[in-house]
Amino acid sequence: MPTERFTFTGHDGDTLSARLDLPEGPHLATALFAHCFTCSKDILAARRIAARLAGAGIAVLRFDFTGLGHSEGEFANTTFVSNVDDLVLAAQALEARDMAPKLLIGHSLGGAAMLAAARRIESSRAVVTIGAPYDPGHVTHNFDDALSRIRDEGRAEVTLGGHTVTIGRRFVESVAAENLTDEIKSLHRALLILHAPRDSIVGIDNAAQIFRAAKHPKSFVTLDDADHLISHPGDAEYAAEVIAAWATRYLELRPPAPPPGAPEGIVRVSEADTEGFLQDINAGPKHHMLADEPQAYGGTDRGMSPYGFLSAGLGACTSMTIRMYARRKGWSLDHVSVDVSHDKVHAQDAAAQGNAKADRFKRVIRLEGDLDDDQRAKLLEIADKCPVHRTLERSAEVETELE
Repeated sequence: MPTERFTFTGHDGDTLSARLDLPEGPHLATALFAHCFTCSKDILAARRIAARLAGAGIAVLRFDFTGLGHSEGEFANTTFVSNVDDLVLAAQALEARDMAPKLLIGHSLGGAAMLAAARRIESSRAVVTIGAPYDPGHVTHNFDDALSRIRDEGRAEVTLGGHTVTIGRRFVESVAAENLTDEIKSLHRALLILHAPRDSIVGIDNAAQIFRAAKHPKSFVTLDDADHLISHPGDAEYAAEVIAAWATRYLELRPPAPPPGAPEGIVRVSEADTEGFLQDINAGPKHHMLADEPQAYGGTDRGMSPYGFLSAGLGACTSMTIRMYARRKGWSLDHVSVDVSHDKVHAQDAAAQGNAKADRFKRVIRLEGDLDDDQRAKLLEIADKCPVHRTLERSAEVETELE
C-alpha cells in the first residue's frame, strides 16, 4: 500500500500532518478518517482500516488533529467545533487534489465530529462511526478527577486509553454544549455504526441513541468483546472487513473495464501481520481474501493455506468446466460439487529444502440430476479438460523478478 505524506492548514493556521494511503490499483474513491480522542492517525484501527480500504480501491486520508501526533498547535486550545472545522478543511484539501471524499469514518469523538461535519462535506455519501458518543460531552466523564482543575486553572493533563493530553476549559465547555440530534436526523447519508458492548469508555447505549436518531439507510454491527481503541489485531481486521464490504454498496464503485483480450489481472498479496503469516489477497477492487497457516505452524488460521487456495482453484475450475459443458449440451445437471484433497502441508514444505516429492491431488466429483451413464462418463472426461487441471499437469513455469 503506497503511502504519501500529506499536510494541510488547520483552522488556526497550523500545519496538520496526515498520511494518504493509496490503492496500488485503480483509485475508485476516497475516504477521510478521524482518529479517536487523544489518539493519532497511526493507531492500529486506523492503519488496518486504511490498508483494507486501499485494497478495495479506496484511498484514505488520516490526519492528526491540531496539537496531536505530528501536527502543529496546542490541543489545549482546540474545541469540538474547531476539530469539526479541521475535518472540513481536510476534505477541502483532498478536493483540491481532485480526491473529494465520498466516505467519512470517525473513531470515538472523531465519530461524533464526523457526524457534525458530514453535511458540510458535500462530496460525502456514507458515514461510519466506531465507538462514537451520541452526546460529545459524554467523554468528559472519563476525566472527572481533572474537571475541577480544568475549570479553576484553565487546563489540565488527562490520561485516557494510555494517552496523556492537555485539555483546556474551552474544549470541555464546547463538548458539553454540543447536541448532535439534529445533525444525525438530517444526515441524508448512509450510516454504519460499529460499537462494542463492553466498551468502558463510551457505553453501547450511545450506539443505540445514534441509531434511533438516524434515518435509513442505517446499519449497526457489534464489535463483540473489542475494547474502545480496537487494539486487538483481530478486532481491527474485523472492523476493516465490515467497513470495506458495507462501503462498496453505497459508494457505487466502478472499476475501469479491462481492454478486450486482457488477462484477468494482478492478484496482489501483502502481509497483514508481520508477526505471523496472515496475508491480504486482493484480486481487483471487489475481491478480498485472507491466507494464513494453521495455529500448529505459527499462524492464526484465519484464512486458507496457500495449498488450500491451490486446491480451491482446481475444484472451482472443475465445477465450472462441467457446468459449461452440460449447459451447452442442454443436459439435466442439477448440481455439481467437487471435493479436492492434496497430500502436502504447505508449512512443512516451506521449511524443507530440496523437497522433490510429486504433488498428488484427489478429486471426488458429485453430479446430481437426470443423467445417463454415458453423460456422466462424458462429464468426468470433461473435468480433466479444465484449464487449472491442465496447468497443474503440465507444470507451470514461474518467472520471478525483484521490484
